[in-house]
Amino acid sequence: MFASYWSLYLQSIHFNAMQIAVLLSVQPVMRMLFPTLWGWLADRTGQRLLVVQLAALCSVLSYLGVFFTIEFTGLLLVMMVMSFFWSASMPLVEATTLTYLGKHTAHYGRIRSWGSVGFIVAVLGLGHAFDYIAIAWILWVGVAIQLGILLFARQIPPTEVLAHHTDSQSIMRLVFQPQVLVLFGACFLMALAHGPLYIFYSIYLVDNDYSKSAVGWLWALGVICEIAVFFAMPWLMFRFTLSIIMMVSFACAVMRFLLIGWGVDFLPLLLFAQVLHAATFGAFHAVGMALVHQFFRGRHQSKGQALFGSITYGAGGVVGGLLSAPLWEHWGASIMYSFSALAAFLGLLLLVWKFKHSDVVWQPVEPNK
Repeated sequence: MFASYWSLYLQSIHFNAMQIAVLLSVQPVMRMLFPTLWGWLADRTGQRLLVVQLAALCSVLSYLGVFFTIEFTGLLLVMMVMSFFWSASMPLVEATTLTYLGKHTAHYGRIRSWGSVGFIVAVLGLGHAFDYIAIAWILWVGVAIQLGILLFARQIPPTEVLAHHTDSQSIMRLVFQPQVLVLFGACFLMALAHGPLYIFYSIYLVDNDYSKSAVGWLWALGVICEIAVFFAMPWLMFRFTLSIIMMVSFACAVMRFLLIGWGVDFLPLLLFAQVLHAATFGAFHAVGMALVHQFFRGRHQSKGQALFGSITYGAGGVVGGLLSAPLWEHWGASIMYSFSALAAFLGLLLLVWKFKHSDVVWQPVEPNK
């Protein structure tokens, strides 16, 4: 809902490109600043699921503020408070999922794919709905979704965090391992590259005479392909090193953003660009989660997931989102998405450089027999 249509709602209440970019950057800002706090709280108390449930409750209550203001400052405050609590959910649920899977992290994608199914339902359903009803109805959709998050947060099964030999080490000692720094740096650049996509892609398509339902189908196509890759990850991880899968994902990102930026008038090119979402998010995210799970175990697991989210999706999303507004206004969409391609290319160079000058190779993960 937020990635695909919130920008259209903000545009409908007459916000300019910079205001839209700032408001849509609130969530990644909060994902950058506060997940580490939530991760520390969860690891410190040992009540990971309780933290998730309380944060979900506070998130839905604070979201209700969108019904009481259409002013920039008011919406900024509402989004900040809501996103503060929302930032707790993802890293803690990721850590819970990977703890539940244990040694069989290759099957993470099959669980994560349900988030992709939810995305498809949202973009297709809302895309068709907004061809007939006012975009302002998105506010009520947000209430329904947040209540659903609260409901299902109470159904997550508890897991036991097992002791690990790194428990006595500081979290920063683990972070400053060369392979961890490479992973965080490259993933930061990938998130930065996707910033303009999540903020301006729907507006870009509508401005080029695509209907809102067509926008929904293009978003959905990418996520359908993402689901297929999630289910294929056990096979892929068993046959290829994680580093190879990651580098291919970055190469696909370079191609994807160039196609979006320069091929908007050619539907087949846009369709192919969306198919590449299977690599630029699906394979990329699954491998990233598997690696973070390898590097951060025991009492550092929640903090490790939180740091990864803060540095990559958080900081990368913030920088990419804020840079996208001046690029969009002064140089246009083609240059903006070329900038995305450049960021992905720099991430690819970082990975290639590391593995050319290091003996460290991320090994494939054996699937559950």
